[in-house]
Amino acid sequence: MTEPGKPGTLALVLGTAGGLGYLPLVPGTWASAATLPFGWLLAMAGGMPALVAASLVVFGIGVAVSARIVARTGVEDPSIIVIDEVAGQLLALAVAPLTWQAYLVAFLAFRVFDIVKPWPASWADREIGGGWGVMVDDMFAGAYGAAVVYAFVWQGWI
Repeated sequence: MTEPGKPGTLALVLGTAGGLGYLPLVPGTWASAATLPFGWLLAMAGGMPALVAASLVVFGIGVAVSARIVARTGVEDPSIIVIDEVAGQLLALAVAPLTWQAYLVAFLAFRVFDIVKPWPASWADREIGGGWGVMVDDMFAGAYGAAVVYAFVWQGWI
């Protein structure tokens, strides 16, 4: 039985991306960086469809586990939750060619958009609560990151 006010162990393991959410200073950046090799393997195995599918699956799981953590802790968007960065980073990688330069651009673009939160990500971050609120702004950041990667590819820069 889970203690009152404490999320379940599985929710914490998934929501913190295996504990990455407990890393010091910038847990979201750690989780985004840790996602890169998994994204590479997914891209090798199934390309863009695999990355988009994985992003959507992680998003769905993230909504559920984030809702549980938010409800149990009473904190609207706890910094330990980093499954949102995993989902958004996978989406940003969906259009990236398999080069370290493209993955670096996808990583940096996603992190910038996740931190700056241009509209509608800022709106989603402010107005949507619970598990959806934790996850949606990062999917916007992932889409923005993918757009930057696509533009770099289109221009021939990566």
